[in-house]
Amino acid sequence: MGLRIAFFGTPEFAATTLAALVSNGYEVACVYTRAPKPAGRGRVLQKTAVHQMAETFGIEVRTPKTLRDASVQAEFSALNVDLAVVVAYGLILPAEILSTPKNGCFNLHGSALPRWRGAAPIQRAIMAGDQQTAVQVMQMDEGLDTGDILLSETLLIGKTDTASSLHDRMMNVGADLMVRALFALQRDALTPVAQSQTGITYADKIHKSEARINWSRPAKELDLHIRGLSPFPGAWFELQTPKGKLRIKALLSEVAKGQGRSGEVLDTALTIATGNGAVRLLKVQPAGGKVQDASTLARGFHINQGDQVS
Repeated sequence: MGLRIAFFGTPEFAATTLAALVSNGYEVACVYTRAPKPAGRGRVLQKTAVHQMAETFGIEVRTPKTLRDASVQAEFSALNVDLAVVVAYGLILPAEILSTPKNGCFNLHGSALPRWRGAAPIQRAIMAGDQQTAVQVMQMDEGLDTGDILLSETLLIGKTDTASSLHDRMMNVGADLMVRALFALQRDALTPVAQSQTGITYADKIHKSEARINWSRPAKELDLHIRGLSPFPGAWFELQTPKGKLRIKALLSEVAKGQGRSGEVLDTALTIATGNGAVRLLKVQPAGGKVQDASTLARGFHINQGDQVS
């Protein structure tokens, strides 16, 4: 297709874009991704989704710990690429890398910039109650998601969307958007648009300390909290059972009618009172168990109306 590309990415979200570039005939000279990490009970080294995808296409894979090393930068320069495509890579690209490709570096970002710059834009958009977001191709600069917007696609956030469902939609829309951006680049049809200097927000990394559910918060806030953290790290609460405390992840919920003490179970469908209103849990996962309907868990652990969760 006339463009020689270096690809930087790590998770499945990025692997989908890599596959789209290859399937559309683009030459990917090399893939950069995070080094394999021990995973599972056996602590076996697990390659990233991008690493695995690159190997299926026979593309060279590099896993440097940093891109600030002069030898790593020299090796990158020797690739003589026209463009670098960056999708959820995980390492900072220094100026020496950003300036090397003839057309710079294109980044795929999951928000309507400048809203939700940073690490967790999908989760933060849902948790904040945003009704829409976007997937955007951005010309990278040295700032944190501050570059010019090259192409954008708006996505609505539905009342049943979780971080997982929105992630998957963005993943597929974004892969197509990056291919469209490269087509436009070849036709000299991209028009960079500077980001607004108003409405800037930052999507801080999700910390585990945020995940515990505080039932004194309003129902609407808790519903957004649960869906925004689903499936990872998963909003959670504890329940006292005859066998001890059980930690339960809440993975899908909805705002429901009902009043009671914060944390009080209102029915066997696992509707729980909050500081204002109630939340009905729909999908849950007990520690060490499988994802299941909340009503199934309530029956299995004999959760009754009037019980109190932490």
